[in-house]
Amino acid sequence: MAKIKITQVKSIIDRPERQKKTMAALGLKKLHASVEVEATPQILGMVNAVNHLVAVEELG
Repeated sequence: MAKIKITQVKSIIDRPERQKKTMAALGLKKLHASVEVEATPQILGMVNAVNHLVAVEELG
């Protein structure tokens, strides 16, 4: 399975609680924080739900 790097690029202040919990589930707590995860369907669904708050890069 491919790995992706997810970086938080926008604040979660004034966002719905559901989006805040999704960001926490992805492991993102601070602005400009990054995590490397496997690109599973579950992770891709979470990324799609908060795509306006994150930047995603594919890792080779």
